[in-house]
Amino acid sequence: MTYRYGLAVPLWWGSGLCFQIALMAALGVMAKIRVPYAHTSLEVVRMRYGKIGHLVFIVLNLVNNVFGCASMIMTGSQLIHGVSGMHYVAATILVPLGVVLYTAVGGLKATFLTDFLHTAIALILIIYFTIAVLTNSAIGGLGGLYDKVIATAADNYIPNNYQGSLLTFKSKDAIIWGLILKFGNLALVVMDTAFWQKSFATEVKATVPGYNIAALAVFGIPWGLGTVIGLATRAIHNTPIFPTYPGLLTATEVSSGMVMPYTIKALIGDKGIIGFFFLLFMALTSTVSSSMIAVSSILSYDIYKTYLNPKATDKQIVGVSHLTVVIHGVFITGISIALNYGGANMTWIGYLRPIISCPGIIPMILTLFWSRQTRIAAIISPVLGFFSGLAVWLATTKYMYGHINITTTSNPYPALYAAIASFFTPALYSVVLSLYKPYKFDWRVFLRIELADQAGIPSPSDTSTLNESSEEVHAGDRKGVDESVTPVVDSQPESINNDPEQIGDISEKNTTKQNSSPSSVAISLDDIQHPFDDETLKELYRWLKIAWYMFGAIVLITFVAWPLPLYRDYIFTKSFFAGWVVVSIIWQFAAFGAVVIFPLYDGHHDIAIGARGIWKTSKQYISRSKKDT
Repeated sequence: MTYRYGLAVPLWWGSGLCFQIALMAALGVMAKIRVPYAHTSLEVVRMRYGKIGHLVFIVLNLVNNVFGCASMIMTGSQLIHGVSGMHYVAATILVPLGVVLYTAVGGLKATFLTDFLHTAIALILIIYFTIAVLTNSAIGGLGGLYDKVIATAADNYIPNNYQGSLLTFKSKDAIIWGLILKFGNLALVVMDTAFWQKSFATEVKATVPGYNIAALAVFGIPWGLGTVIGLATRAIHNTPIFPTYPGLLTATEVSSGMVMPYTIKALIGDKGIIGFFFLLFMALTSTVSSSMIAVSSILSYDIYKTYLNPKATDKQIVGVSHLTVVIHGVFITGISIALNYGGANMTWIGYLRPIISCPGIIPMILTLFWSRQTRIAAIISPVLGFFSGLAVWLATTKYMYGHINITTTSNPYPALYAAIASFFTPALYSVVLSLYKPYKFDWRVFLRIELADQAGIPSPSDTSTLNESSEEVHAGDRKGVDESVTPVVDSQPESINNDPEQIGDISEKNTTKQNSSPSSVAISLDDIQHPFDDETLKELYRWLKIAWYMFGAIVLITFVAWPLPLYRDYIFTKSFFAGWVVVSIIWQFAAFGAVVIFPLYDGHHDIAIGARGIWKTSKQYISRSKKDT
């Protein structure tokens, strides 16, 4: 996109990757306060909105994961096809095959280990490509890159940029693309059960700093790499060293992401292409494995355990989990092949994804923050929001371009209007529907998740109903809510319930008040107390305030204070451009330190314990083997 719109894109790209991670830190703390012993976001939804609401959000989460994963596989297969000539279908099948194998066998542990390893390798390659391209003799360093972009300005005129320059921040198209990216990435985080599970399973004092460090670190990745690769491509795409010479890069090749591999091939050669394939594999496997774990969790716990076989044993659930990994792998492979043959590319998928993923964001957030969102509002508003976004997308495309197809729907304006509709209209629908038949939810109902865990009682969700009439609210009889709210019993296996890492902060558990009960339904809400003592709650609210401050600061800086003063009639000078690129590269190294080196330092005691254990076990095994021989 830097090739298409100029150097404004990488900064908007970076801001579109970081703010939603910071938001998730705040949502995670609030989830800890509201529902201390929940395991997943869907469990919270089921407790508040019952079976139908649960199923609606299951569909929303599955769609988000499927399209996010399929778009990555499709993009990867198109890049592999463009660089190596391998057939689309073969590339699409091979990409998820290895991920399915190690995810099905290793499960969540394999995903965590490979995620860290893949991230480390990917960051090393990103830094290498940035510096190698910039210092290549055909580019000539910072000054050489700037001079070449200026010299080819007439051939690289960009409509809707100030003076058609690549070196200006005043680019309307870059802002529009950045907004669409923000909507899509926000959905990928908030509507992904994996982020919620990590928030529930970790200590708050680790969640807030961890998410915010990640938010700051990820900002520098597209900023540095995108600036250097995009502008370098513009500088050399009309020279004999470029793979497409004497032809030009086509719009299809640009939309399919071929800018980076072509530039690496031209400047670094075959070894650069090998590195690019490694980088692509790292990104694809990390994304696909996370998606498989998330979908497997939904299908095995939220569907199989909850509705199909409530008495399922741990062994049965693990078996279903492995089976669903394979099924999901086959399904997303089929979706990716269909998208390829349908003519879709990474740009079109990026425009479609916010429309189908955004409608559930605000209803999900209101589940934790607004007690007056009713069940009917939470169920209907995302559905209406999706159809509103789809209608806006197609109608705007028809109005602006005369007909509807892959090409016309790949334009940014209809996609932006549709993303806005998909994101904001559910808020309107939710408020209107909630006010039509008002009902105030009692947050203490969420505490029954713990009581149900302690009592081990069966879920009465199939026999109890939610009466959301305004008369109950004004009657003031909070004891009567016991019969009107659907309590949810933990659907996780017993082994997970007893795992402190799965159910929350150990230190928080040690400060809880005892609430043992033979039945969570029999206890009046007036008799239910929050399991955390006042000191722990005070600490949680302190972290919540920190998380909101960090989120506000990141949004203010990356959306307003930094980019908007640059949006003026100004073309970067040579010295300003040099400083801009140098800071972006320094940020890449800082990201490597924060994401790779710091976790190793922070966990070096645990790593040492594990290493000593492995060494001791290995010595014992070798000793026994020698005795046997």
